[in-house]
Amino acid sequence: MKYQILATVTVLTIFSRMAIVQAANPEDLQQLLATKNCQKCDLSNAGLILANLSGANLTGANLTGANLSRSNLTGADLRGANLTGASLYGVNLMGAKFAGANLTGADLRDTYLTNTEFTGVDLSTANLLGATGIPLKAASSDQFYAWGLAEANKGNLQPAIDYFSQAIAIKPDYARAYLARGVASYQKLDRQSALEDALMAQKLFTEQKDPKGVLTAKAFVKELKTPFKEVVSAGSPSFVDFFNSLSSALLEFFP
Repeated sequence: MKYQILATVTVLTIFSRMAIVQAANPEDLQQLLATKNCQKCDLSNAGLILANLSGANLTGANLTGANLSRSNLTGADLRGANLTGASLYGVNLMGAKFAGANLTGADLRDTYLTNTEFTGVDLSTANLLGATGIPLKAASSDQFYAWGLAEANKGNLQPAIDYFSQAIAIKPDYARAYLARGVASYQKLDRQSALEDALMAQKLFTEQKDPKGVLTAKAFVKELKTPFKEVVSAGSPSFVDFFNSLSSALLEFFP
């Protein structure tokens, strides 16, 4: 009897999950793929991987949980659409319109966002790691800083520097972003840029009365002003010794 109950529950669970996955209205899905015009359509949990939806009209559509990974949505109109939990991983969104859309928990990693409109959109819970062309108004300085740290931790130094630069563009007195960008530049063996950022970080930490920041920036400046006695590389003893000696202090700025 127990096994029969267990089997029944298992079957019901499978069917309930299938119902969730196939929640998109088949007629709406067919209309979208045939005409690229599907205003206020029910496309929740739809599978639209690699779909060519450039210029599509999806205003007010329900795309909750939809999988649009690697699709083409250049110039698409998604104003007022519900994209809660949707996957837009690697999607080309250049010129797309999202004014008033709901992107809560949406996956926007590695997307292309040049000239994308995000008026009135809250991106605080969206994952924008690796996205290119993020408008400055679309995120806070702290978000750009966090994305920079994430890229730096993966060894992606140029993307990290770009994110730190965007954080600084929003908040010109962001001492931590200057320090982080300086460290990333140093790891790229660009000592001049690193020194400029380290000096700016030291100045800002001093003005902001942050003693830990001042000490860390000073140590960094001292290292940068000390000539190398050997051919420099990212794995050279001088480079490694510096980061080992400064690691505990840097942890304050690289959580």
